[in-house]
Amino acid sequence: VQLQAYGGGLVQAGGSLRLSCAASGRTSSTYGTGWFRQSPGKEREFVAGISRSGINTSYADAVKGRFTISRDNAKNTVYLQMNSLKPEDTAVYYCTAGFGASYHRVPSQLNEYDYWGQGTEVTVSS
Repeated sequence: VQLQAYGGGLVQAGGSLRLSCAASGRTSSTYGTGWFRQSPGKEREFVAGISRSGINTSYADAVKGRFTISRDNAKNTVYLQMNSLKPEDTAVYYCTAGFGASYHRVPSQLNEYDYWGQGTEVTVSS
């Protein structure tokens, strides 16, 4: 699976961005997809994920109520809608695909994911 993440940029606090992750090689319904982020000096952390079934989603506490993950199987693309952005959301965002989790489960650990995109940078100014 090849993953291409895009949509990052510079936005003011309170603004919105939508990240996209286009996949090729396998249809998106065969793997769970997640978004992680990493800021300088910090470990890569889970942000949001969606199960292989597309029914279940999971979010980190820091983004609940502000971020929404969704998937368009016809386009093999997963989206991360980010609203009410805060300076602490500044990071490089990575999309990732994992094949090991059960159909309705959302993987949330780094080692549950098999393929990673190149990352897209999000900067939120105060």
